[in-house]
Order: sequence, then structure tokens, then C-alpha cells
Amino acid sequence: MYVRWMKEEDRLQVIEIYRQGIEDRNATFETTIDSDAFWNAITQCERFVLIKEDSIVGWGKLSRISERTVYSGIREVSIYVERSVRRKGGGRLLLETMVHFADTQGIWTLQSQLFPENEASRRLHERLGFELVGRRRAIARHHGVWRDVLLLERRNDLR
Repeated sequence: MYVRWMKEEDRLQVIEIYRQGIEDRNATFETTIDSDAFWNAITQCERFVLIKEDSIVGWGKLSRISERTVYSGIREVSIYVERSVRRKGGGRLLLETMVHFADTQGIWTLQSQLFPENEASRRLHERLGFELVGRRRAIARHHGVWRDVLLLERRNDLR
């Protein structure tokens, strides 16, 4: 497996992997996907795809948290991996690539918001230096149920 920059022609595969995340109910608050709006938003981010045997099996993005200059070195991390390759090292490779990119591009803070039930993602983030900095209780409803999210953060030595 390897990671490369996401391209326009990756759109359908990326959207399908995101759809799996929606269906699994443990990766996003979204319950439906507007493909055009989703793609327009993702193209505003630094974005990567995970490749295995010439197929996209995962993707990640680094989203700006604010347009204010003072927050220019902070990104929110999102990672989605196809069901068939989960727990096989692809998520780690993707996140490692994103962390390296951040460290070399002047990004001093990466943050992730995870459902507490998404233990595999939390363990992955913690292995790569993310720390739990808070819990947002009942932050939003998901399929009619109020859910918490954990806020994890990784700081590098640029500060």
C-alpha cells in the first residue's frame, strides 16, 4: 500500500468509501451524502488517498479550522478506510503520511473528533502522538440519539 495526493478522477471511489463510513454509523454524524457538496468541500482541503493494488482503499483530509491567519497552522484530520482493508495497517500509513505532511508544511496542530465508540481510530491516533484533550458531551444528534465526541490533538515542535 502507498499514499498519494487525491485527484479529481478519485471522486467516485472516495465518495463510496465515505458512504461506508456513514453506513457504519461510527465515523461521522452525517446520515446522507450530497456528492457534489461533499466533493466541493473536500477539494478545499489537503487530501490524500490510500492505494492498494491500483485501487483506492482509503482517504484522508486535513481541513482548516478557521480562515483567520492566527489559526493557519491547525488542521482537523479525517480518515476513512474501506471495510475490506481495515485493521491491516492502511489507516496507520495514511495518518503517518498526513502527520509527516503537517510537520513539513508548518502545521503545528492536528486535531481529530472521534466517537468514543470508535476505539480503533482512537488507538491509532494515540499511537501517532495524539492526546485526549476533551470530551464534547451530547454535541449533536445522530439517528435520533445525542452522541459525544472525543477531541484528540497532536502538537509538533514548531511552536
